[in-house]
Amino acid sequence: MGDEQKATHPAAAEEKSGASGRRTLTFDDVETLAAIARAGHRSGNPYLPEMASVVEVIQETPNIKSFRVRFTDDEVMQSFAFEPGQVGQLGMYGVGESTFAINSSPSNNDYLQFSVMQAGEVTTALHQLSMGDKVGVRAPMGRPFPVREWRDKNLLFIMGGIGSAALRATILYCLEHREDYGEVTILYGARTPVDLTFGYDIEEWQSREDISTIITVDAEFPGWEGRVGFVPTVLEELAPEPDNTIAALCGPPIMIKFCLQVLERLQFADEQVYTTLEKRMKCGIGICGRCNVGPKYVCVDGPVFTMAELRELPDEL
Repeated sequence: MGDEQKATHPAAAEEKSGASGRRTLTFDDVETLAAIARAGHRSGNPYLPEMASVVEVIQETPNIKSFRVRFTDDEVMQSFAFEPGQVGQLGMYGVGESTFAINSSPSNNDYLQFSVMQAGEVTTALHQLSMGDKVGVRAPMGRPFPVREWRDKNLLFIMGGIGSAALRATILYCLEHREDYGEVTILYGARTPVDLTFGYDIEEWQSREDISTIITVDAEFPGWEGRVGFVPTVLEELAPEPDNTIAALCGPPIMIKFCLQVLERLQFADEQVYTTLEKRMKCGIGICGRCNVGPKYVCVDGPVFTMAELRELPDEL
């Protein structure tokens, strides 16, 4: 669907026919790249999620939990597939749903992992979940990182805070296919050591000799013996070479802003730099228009964008 059609699409999905002036949304309204759970297809309702159960809860930081969920139907679980960088809607019946990166490995058919920072009504409710509780999942959604196009290139992953969740699946994929890529560097920072997510990953990454892992915190902290410094500052100190290198970054907007400035000074081209947009989604399937930026819909045209693509969009981010 072209950009011109997308720009007017939400209006087209509003009141059209019937006694009340409203029409029922159908699958014809769903944008390309959006995904509908099998339950939604069977019912004819594109918003109906697939039922899943919480099989494990991991307390990553004081305000971030990771939920490993498994579809109730084993056939759905075994046939489920997604690409690194795609997202899903995780919700609780009677409360609502929110969009989160799928951060388990794409090769894992045992569960899906979503990491949730407690912030609002839905995320607060999700933080009350325990093993065995039921949730709804609509996934996968959105455009992934083009990991196959990155083959034979050096990879630079730059993450801050909860932004690690958006890149975790991509890192896991690339490490599972390590022979397909050149040098791999992971730069991850947080405000304090307590705010670092995925400690189990960090331990493994730091033990590997075939990748370079730099973990940093913003300021000195009791007991911390690692690197100290803001992520953009550490990035500039590392001064990675742009030749044949892809940079993928996600984190707080201020971190991304200054990291992009550093990458520009290091002469990374816009086409070499990828990020994900932190813009709130609602329907996740290109209907409601809540996440549009100019002619683009973050939920279907993103969430992954190159800097070259972002420069073509209005300055609304």
